[in-house]
Amino acid sequence: MAFFDNFSKKVQDVAFVAAEKAQQVAAVAGEKANAVADKAKIEYEMAAERRSMDKNYRALGEWYVSTLEGDAPEAVADIVAAIKDSQENLAAYEAAKAEAAAEAAALKAKGIEPCLAVILVGENPASQVYVRGKVKDCGECGIKSLELRMPETTTQEELLAKIAELAADKTVNGILVQLPLPKQIDEHAVIDAIPPEKDVDGFSPVNVGRMQTGQPCFLPCTPAGCIRMIESTGTKIDGKNAVVIGRSNIVGKPAALLLLAKNATVTVCHSHTANLKEICANADILVAAVGRAGFVTGDMVKPGAVVIDVGINRGADGKLHGDVNFEEASAVAGYITPVPGGVGPMTRAMLMKNTTQAAAMQNGVAI
Repeated sequence: MAFFDNFSKKVQDVAFVAAEKAQQVAAVAGEKANAVADKAKIEYEMAAERRSMDKNYRALGEWYVSTLEGDAPEAVADIVAAIKDSQENLAAYEAAKAEAAAEAAALKAKGIEPCLAVILVGENPASQVYVRGKVKDCGECGIKSLELRMPETTTQEELLAKIAELAADKTVNGILVQLPLPKQIDEHAVIDAIPPEKDVDGFSPVNVGRMQTGQPCFLPCTPAGCIRMIESTGTKIDGKNAVVIGRSNIVGKPAALLLLAKNATVTVCHSHTANLKEICANADILVAAVGRAGFVTGDMVKPGAVVIDVGINRGADGKLHGDVNFEEASAVAGYITPVPGGVGPMTRAMLMKNTTQAAAMQNGVAI
């Protein structure tokens, strides 16, 4: 009897262990499924950048057909304005990419192949999509790309060693470490480790310092892209009232500095700013980089103002939203960037230009 009792207990133990393992496998499978779903969602949203123009043109076509049938919608002006903004966004982005491609071709004619190394640490779904976008842009501009993936468990010492290896490689002209990084790694230490001449993100203390003092440097891509988009509208920044909402080191502060360098009168607003609505409503140029969906409402926008929406926020509906309430602001602004499809693509285009410039400088040639 004792034998059967012991045997029965062993069977129960084995069954219990098997059940535990099955639960663990199911949990891992669930996590992987969620990660795949997240990546698919992000890729779908990034594809909206390419779909936005088609959508606007379809809307205009539907309106045109409806006019023939005597049933024109009231939103005709909004549709036409959206198409105009989409065209200007696309034109500015394509022009910047075309410049980078021409510079890459000029370098290759001199026997120099521009190269960007992108390091991705971990399995962050959004970061994976962003890295793929940068690699894709490199291919379209004729820039060689090195996509280096490191596991989530990578130590800071291991990452710094990889950066040092790339820094010593003369065939690599730009180094970009995709942020955010796993919690065991100090982002500041990583940024500091990238040589200024290969810091194509424009985040190193040397490049930031040179930007503040008006010296030649690699400008941070998003703020530089904002300036490029403002100028693409035909707006002269000189003498304009410019308001930047947000004071981050990556966007807010450098955007204010670049606007100041263009002779704008700049006000930087933040969470402690009094009379924010009144200040924004007086801005000829409004840059929103606060990180709060729909924070800028229509009554905060001066009629005819240029509005640059840097925000990327996931709303309760699961979609991406900017810092600006697009529906309200677009009815007042002279020009407004959409989210997605506005600042994001231009940021990548400026990264391409920084990479070609880095290759030219490191090889002592002009392009």
